[in-house]
Amino acid sequence: MIKTDRMSGRVLSGAERAPHRSLFRALGFTDEEMKRPLIGVASAFSEIVPGHMHLNAVAQAVKDGIYMAGGKPVLFPVIGVCDGIAMGHSGMRYSLPSRELIADSIETMAAAHCFDALVLVPNCDKIVPAMLMAAARLNLPSIVVSGGPMLAGERRGERLSLSSVFEAVGAYRSGLIGEEALGDIERDACPTCGSCSGMFTANSMNCLCEAVGMALPFNGSAPAVSSERIRFARESGVKIMELLDKDIRPRDILTRQAFTNALTVDMALGCSSNTVLHLQAIARETETELPLTLINEVSARTPNLCRLSPAGGHYMEDLHRVGGVPAVMKELARINLLDIGLPSVMGCVRDHFSSAPKPDGDVIRSADAPYAPSGGLAALFGNLAPAGCIVKRSAVAPEMLRQTLTARVFDSEEQACEAIFAGDIHPGDMVVIRYEGALGGPGMREMLSPTSALAGMGLDKDVALLTDGRFSGATRGAALGHVQPEAQEGGPIALLRDGDKIELDIPGGTVSVLTDEAEWKRREAPPPPEKPLTGWLKRYREQLER
Repeated sequence: MIKTDRMSGRVLSGAERAPHRSLFRALGFTDEEMKRPLIGVASAFSEIVPGHMHLNAVAQAVKDGIYMAGGKPVLFPVIGVCDGIAMGHSGMRYSLPSRELIADSIETMAAAHCFDALVLVPNCDKIVPAMLMAAARLNLPSIVVSGGPMLAGERRGERLSLSSVFEAVGAYRSGLIGEEALGDIERDACPTCGSCSGMFTANSMNCLCEAVGMALPFNGSAPAVSSERIRFARESGVKIMELLDKDIRPRDILTRQAFTNALTVDMALGCSSNTVLHLQAIARETETELPLTLINEVSARTPNLCRLSPAGGHYMEDLHRVGGVPAVMKELARINLLDIGLPSVMGCVRDHFSSAPKPDGDVIRSADAPYAPSGGLAALFGNLAPAGCIVKRSAVAPEMLRQTLTARVFDSEEQACEAIFAGDIHPGDMVVIRYEGALGGPGMREMLSPTSALAGMGLDKDVALLTDGRFSGATRGAALGHVQPEAQEGGPIALLRDGDKIELDIPGGTVSVLTDEAEWKRREAPPPPEKPLTGWLKRYREQLER
């Protein structure tokens, strides 16, 4: 007998649903399967994203687990943009907006077809937060099962990642390496499927899925190519049936305290600056606000325990080898920085790390001897960013934490890259890239190309970058992003001119222009660059403007 109190009862129960059942029979459903809970499996498999090329196998393992535990899995597809392939050209404008499309499409599929629960199978960048946004919005029992990180590459004893290739372009353009070396790095940097191997945005978000309570332990670190990843997927398929039986829903888990836990783990791991954008978006789906001031509050009390690439020489496989996110959480709990009694897909937060090892002292340091006494991210404020901006402090060279720099102003990423590659940027400059925000871009493009070019040229310890766009998690150096208000909205960044002196004080939490106040008040922002838009980007900007 089909249970009428399930969501799926709306399409499977009663005489009036005979036409619906007929369509399920057309799908091959048996009478027995129509009695089972209907579990949606949202898979972002595609053949264009290296982090997603293996998700069919992961999703199949999830389906096996669901079936083993008495559910009926139903797979449906989700789009995904590869940020690396979209980087440095107009395609990157679609990356952040795709987050909204993904969340909307999952909501559409789940609500239209009356799924009882969801298993979300993402891996890269925007896809992870988009799926969590949908889960929070729908509030059906849900769990995240990522595809896992790529293994690090290697060339002549040096470990590599995708960021190594971007930086190698800068080294090549400045004559530091030749074409043969560039080609070798290109061939060796990305050796397997999976999300890129450092603590970039995808791996950051997959780790934070554990920290916020929406994924099983090792979601963020078990390598994509490991059999452990398949076992993990099956276990998650079984777990969703338990969550459904106990009626544990995303909004039971995704509370203000859970987001604070996630931010705490974020600071300890040294995650991507993009996590701020994404955690705020997920929180909004639960009607929770995460102000930028909270970032600094959490950072001030949280030691930075890890320095994974691009901040250091360790990679995701190293983190996994020494205990992964559970080991980090256990150390944070030891010094009373986590609320360990909160609900999670494991039961409660303490269950995520009960068997985790102590810090190894290298990949994960103890809180008594951290890499830094405060967290990996910082929010900065000042007359250039009245509503704030974000910097990955753990990836900034010590000599760049406090500097007075000279503005070099560009109205697009392309203009800035042209100047960088032409050798027109010098020590002591601050590259300013404006009109690349959510509205101005539109789409808030990532700036990995210019930051990596500067790093490859050896300028990451001498030059800073400020933008109303954002940065890849692979970016290192004094890179200040998400400047608010953005130039398109008339923010102060629109008033900057070449030669302005900018005071950067990351420990003090400020970034300010030193131009005479009377002169500053006289300035008028130039009209924004015209960018004729059509299709989805046009609608995206119109939505933001409303």
